[in-house]
Amino acid sequence: MNVLVLQHVPFEWIGSMEPWLMARGATITTMRLWESTALPDVQGLDLVIAMGGPMSINDEAEHPWLVPEKAFLREVVAVGVPAVGVCLGAQLIAGALGAEVAPNPQKEIGWFPIRVVEAEGDVFPFPAEANVFHWHGETFDLPPGAARLAESDACANQAFQLGRNVIGIQFHLETTPETAGLLIDNCRDELVPGAFIQSEAGMRAVPDSAYAEINTLMGKVLAWVLR
Repeated sequence: MNVLVLQHVPFEWIGSMEPWLMARGATITTMRLWESTALPDVQGLDLVIAMGGPMSINDEAEHPWLVPEKAFLREVVAVGVPAVGVCLGAQLIAGALGAEVAPNPQKEIGWFPIRVVEAEGDVFPFPAEANVFHWHGETFDLPPGAARLAESDACANQAFQLGRNVIGIQFHLETTPETAGLLIDNCRDELVPGAFIQSEAGMRAVPDSAYAEINTLMGKVLAWVLR
């Protein structure tokens, strides 16, 4: 299984997805897009994972690699390659397909619950409610033809599915204590008082069992798109 990871900053990695994929014999190739946009032929890929980052998908002047990345993601969807977008990655998939991405009314940082949204068709069965890790200030409109899968008190569009094998999630199911620590260390300036911004101490106090629960759910999402 050939997996391509689209990475936008050094401190946001695929976390729990890496051992899940390696256990299934995957070959993981990482594109560090701030260094190179020599993207491969989509026809040779079995899965594309677009990860997060602190920039906006609209920051093309500051980050010109966003332009070829969006074109690449459009091709991924058109060809039918399974894909998962996480946070910025979900926004990129939505934006590449014509949906608006803009600031959310509230920043959402830390551990907060999401709720399933009932949708018709063959869609991923999110649990009725799950406490998950967030770190985002923007949100996406749904791309044409997508089903909305989850919401939260702070953000109406938390997850979508497009077709049979493309899922975008605003939150971070792949987070481990290590990757959460990297986000905190690199984005600590965003931890200002807010209705949906958890303190650093609160985030660091979360037990390992909480990470195990979201990592299990992340594995189920991967299994779903790879059916």
